[in-house]
Amino acid sequence: MILLISVHLLAALAAPAMARALGRKVFMALAIVPLATFVWAVLNAPGAAPVTQTVSWIPSLGTDLAFRMGALQWLLTLVVAGVGALVLFYCASYFHDDDRVGSFAATFIAFAGSMLGLVLADDLLMVYVFWEMTTVFSYLLIGYDMTKRSARLAAMQALIVTTFGGLAMLVGMLMLGHLAGTMRISEILADPPAASGLLTAAVMLVLVGALSKSAIVPFHFWLPGAMSAPTPVSAYLHAASMVKAGVYLVALLAPAFAGVPGWRAGILTLGVLTMLVGGWRSLVQCDVKLILAYGTVSQLGFLLVVLSVGTRAAALAGVALLLAHALFKSCLFLVVGIIDHNAGNRDLRTLSGLGRRSPVLFAAAAIAGASMVGFPPLLGFVAKESVLTALVDVTAGGDGTGLGPVAAWTVLAGVVLGSIITTAYTLRFLWGAFADKPGVEATDFKTPSPAFLASPVVLAVLSLGVAFFGGPLTKSLEGYTHQFPPGAHEAKLALWHGLGLPLGLSVLALVGGALMFVARRPIAYAQAKVAQPWSAQRAYLSLMHGVDRLSVEVTGFMQRGSVSAYLAVTLVVLLAFPGVAMLMAWTPDVQVHVWDTPAQAAAGLVVVLAAIMTARARRRLRAALLVGVTGYGCAVLFVLQGAPDLALTQVLVETASVIAFVLVLRRLPTYFTDRPLSAQRYVRALLGLAVGAAVAGIMIVATNARTAQPVSVGFPEASVDFGGGKNIVSVTLVDIRAWDTMGEISVLVAAATGVASLLFIGTRRSTIRRVGDLPQHHAAEPKTSGSWLSGPSTLAPEKRSIIFEVVTRLVFPAMVMVGVYLLFAGHNFTGGGFAGGIVTGLALVVRYLAGGRYELDEAAPIDAGTLLGVGLVIAAGSGLAPLAFGGAVLESYQYDVHLPLLGDHHLVTSLFFDIGVYLVVVGLILDLLRTFGSRIDRQIISEERDNDATNAEVAR
Repeated sequence: MILLISVHLLAALAAPAMARALGRKVFMALAIVPLATFVWAVLNAPGAAPVTQTVSWIPSLGTDLAFRMGALQWLLTLVVAGVGALVLFYCASYFHDDDRVGSFAATFIAFAGSMLGLVLADDLLMVYVFWEMTTVFSYLLIGYDMTKRSARLAAMQALIVTTFGGLAMLVGMLMLGHLAGTMRISEILADPPAASGLLTAAVMLVLVGALSKSAIVPFHFWLPGAMSAPTPVSAYLHAASMVKAGVYLVALLAPAFAGVPGWRAGILTLGVLTMLVGGWRSLVQCDVKLILAYGTVSQLGFLLVVLSVGTRAAALAGVALLLAHALFKSCLFLVVGIIDHNAGNRDLRTLSGLGRRSPVLFAAAAIAGASMVGFPPLLGFVAKESVLTALVDVTAGGDGTGLGPVAAWTVLAGVVLGSIITTAYTLRFLWGAFADKPGVEATDFKTPSPAFLASPVVLAVLSLGVAFFGGPLTKSLEGYTHQFPPGAHEAKLALWHGLGLPLGLSVLALVGGALMFVARRPIAYAQAKVAQPWSAQRAYLSLMHGVDRLSVEVTGFMQRGSVSAYLAVTLVVLLAFPGVAMLMAWTPDVQVHVWDTPAQAAAGLVVVLAAIMTARARRRLRAALLVGVTGYGCAVLFVLQGAPDLALTQVLVETASVIAFVLVLRRLPTYFTDRPLSAQRYVRALLGLAVGAAVAGIMIVATNARTAQPVSVGFPEASVDFGGGKNIVSVTLVDIRAWDTMGEISVLVAAATGVASLLFIGTRRSTIRRVGDLPQHHAAEPKTSGSWLSGPSTLAPEKRSIIFEVVTRLVFPAMVMVGVYLLFAGHNFTGGGFAGGIVTGLALVVRYLAGGRYELDEAAPIDAGTLLGVGLVIAAGSGLAPLAFGGAVLESYQYDVHLPLLGDHHLVTSLFFDIGVYLVVVGLILDLLRTFGSRIDRQIISEERDNDATNAEVAR
């Protein structure tokens, strides 16, 4: 199962390159992935025991990559993979060859993999991760056409609504896992927590996520808006996969939690309301795609009603209806896609004659529509008959649900009324899309190719064919349905349930819907009369407008453009809360150890004096250098404490920081201010002293409050036994606490990307220009083959230093070698990937200072973003690689190897993680140099040229 999900995600990474070679045929190639998943699921149908796979992920937290395929998951896997393969095959005819095919294909197959992971995951946190992945990928798919404002707004609306529900669901899942003592879903369902108020709250929060994902009232409005997406997206996400996520979650939890207070009352009420609202709204739509969209909302409410009842018969009927809905609704959306593609029109008022022009397309739509209304002998009829039978059983005495007669009959009446409306809008859809309309000119329609028709025809055939396999399907789903207690009647799927009330209600739904269709004009008139100005959509828009307005007001009040004011607010909050807490925790028996040696006092005095002088400095450059002195003083304290790794890192980071300060200060005034000193200066000084005292007090209180042995006591032994290295600091970074390091380098990459996006108009690559790319006359002097460096030839003579150039030529290779040495030696000696990366980055700084921006590009003619990305990929890849060998994420292995000429060496695989860190740090410094160095250089030169031109104009 992990392999199948991984293959989907790998296919997504390869899709853009494949699209450049194959064009739109890439969809056919990618369809092989979900097709293989479908075949695997067919061959691995779960029997008495589910199919499971577990890989240790974070053992210390008890978190595993746990997957489980029971009967319910098996059915959803067939739907997600089977319909996904057909839709991808359909896309090869739907789309044209263009540059965006690759990105769409990649996003689509990634969504399919995420949906597959959501269905198969057996861990609540993993379900949430895949849940949010489907949210993100659906946002990208809905907003595929970035030129359409409606698509962008619809994508954002879907993202906001489903993310809100997802966050509520996350809180509920955490509460549920805490109450159960495990995050494993199968264990929670086997032994659910005892009833309590917290359990009810947890389940209700989970249901908020399920209802929002499945577009249930009051979250129903996002789904029709998402019809801005290409029709294949609607056929897959909004009929067969994404909107089924909430339905799946309800079906999954129902065996254990259907009896929780509020479960049946809430879901049954909202489900029936959604079924009626969606069906009623579909009757007034003129866009055939919107008819299906509101119909989908209605059917999702129907599904939630059935699956939330909590009886064996209802559960079997619900999963059968889920399968039927996926088949007929995907088919109908694909039919609409063909109409839109070949006729360029979806308005039922102007469509005419398509049934004659394309009888195969009409036949597929008619079969799917008949299944949707529950017409025999189709799968929709089998499922609906089972639903009505189960609900009739509930009306007879509750069937173990605890529902009273009034509630049960109300639900049944709502379902029947919703089914009548379903028949009416289905007939309206078929009539509007395919009928010959008097007075309407025949639609110009290009006959679709057999390949274009194949997917909807296959889905229509399945809607018919599967109906005759009710017995085997019932048997296959027993692993799920037998989690519920036996009901009044044996739960089974069949074409014939005998004469009785359920059959009569089915006939009533068909006849009543047909009458509604015949009376569509009076009904439309009545709908117009009772239409209300308010709706959930308008409420959402009003809420978002209010949030936007509130954000503007709050931003205008708080963000006054004063960095010192922002810092003051932050520090005051620090004093008001942690500072006060420190004072409350201070006791007379707090012990303070002043120093170990007088040298520490001397180093501390230097730091204090440098800090005071920084506060008094008026020149910006002096202040930056004095801040550097405080950092170097801290490095001395680390050395005196016996921490050479920390000292080395502190020195290197401080050096890089001072250089960055100096580069930026070129664009700032020499002095902080020329205004007279004010009383605020003393307020700021007092605030600074108070914060310093508070931080020192917090550290003293925290160290005195320790009651347990520090976890780091075991690090020396663990670093050798498990990390394979003698440098405890380095092994901690790349092995023991590798997750922390992974997060830190991810933040570095994100920060660098953010800075670049703010400062670079184009891509980072567009700023790289080597000396050879320049016209010869742009250089200040001709380049000679014997020059020490290439870049200085672009500088004016007064800006060059030959001695510095010679020294740079000699020192640069040595600095790079030192950086590489620190990288490889860090596991056992002082160093590591972080320190080595900074040294290499400082070598690039030297090249830049010696020869300017062109010399920097000569030294590193590579995009900084590429280095950052490659480093992050290597680090992540080295962390995931152990999974392929049965290990845990970020687990390291040790090997003793013999290298010719180099002798015996002890190799630890965490070295590859350190290489990733090294590349990220080098990329970060290169990015800073190009941002604050090269870019500012160009600004200065541009201003000098403008000033020269202005002076020349004045002189003339």
